[in-house]
Amino acid sequence: MAFLNSLDISASALSAQRLRMDIISQNIANQETYNTSPGGDPYCRQLVVFSEKKKFGDILDKYAKLAYDEDEDRKKFSRGVYYLNHEDKYKSAGVTVAEVIEDDAPFVPVYDPDNPLADEEGYIYKSNVDNTKEQIDLLAAQRSYEANASAFNAVKAMLSTARSLKGR
Repeated sequence: MAFLNSLDISASALSAQRLRMDIISQNIANQETYNTSPGGDPYCRQLVVFSEKKKFGDILDKYAKLAYDEDEDRKKFSRGVYYLNHEDKYKSAGVTVAEVIEDDAPFVPVYDPDNPLADEEGYIYKSNVDNTKEQIDLLAAQRSYEANASAFNAVKAMLSTARSLKGR
């Protein structure tokens, strides 16, 4: 049933955005950390990379039938194929977290020659987390989460309405 797969798509996006917000919160919590050993690195900002569970192009290729136009002896694509052998083309669709990567931005040097963790030039290094970027990313993740929650609730309302109409 296509409605149920719509719920799966929204649910996968909700889960992915929640992980993104958790990573952003972790970044914010560690933004003031310094290197903990001489020559060691401080906390490095982490970023979440999303990927689609099933590529949209693969879905189109699978469900667009390639046919021949016998009059003109050339290939043509038939359109309007919604269900092919009653298979559900959106099964396993949605978003997934491909990986969590470290940001390649440089660490922030702080001059403190009296610190035992300072390098030979007298610098200790602070995390590469920028609070402004993190707040903007968090706001974007929250908005995306809210949009997917709204889509999820809209599908639930449609299912409820359909169920109530079926009994009439």
